[in-house]
Amino acid sequence: MRPRRASVLAGGAIVAAISCRAAQPAAGTASDSAAASTAATAPADSLAASGAGGLEVWFTLARDDQGADGRHCTDRTLEIRRGTSRIAVPLLYTGEAPRIVNDSTLEAVLYRGCRPLARYRVDARTGQPTPVRPAS
Repeated sequence: MRPRRASVLAGGAIVAAISCRAAQPAAGTASDSAAASTAATAPADSLAASGAGGLEVWFTLARDDQGADGRHCTDRTLEIRRGTSRIAVPLLYTGEAPRIVNDSTLEAVLYRGCRPLARYRVDARTGQPTPVRPAS
């Protein structure tokens, strides 16, 4: 191999190695310890509401949040369970227990910044939330 071509290949290998190393987070960073701490302190699943026909609504995932006044809180997602069936309610973090309306519908309140924002009706068969519009 010619010396010039060898130096170009070596230079390319060095750039590739640096790029790969830069893309990987350093071991033991603050974000690693924060993630491990959050995982260790995440609340366990807990029953939030139950209804007829074996309908159960559980609090599952959790996120820490902070209000405008600096107060900290934990919001939880919901999961609808019937026997072995589990249906996650997407993107609805709440700070209060949902209310079961009937065997196919529940109501839950979306929380952000440690305060209630909007009420949602959730289809108990699909988990799909739909905003409740105020009467006009």
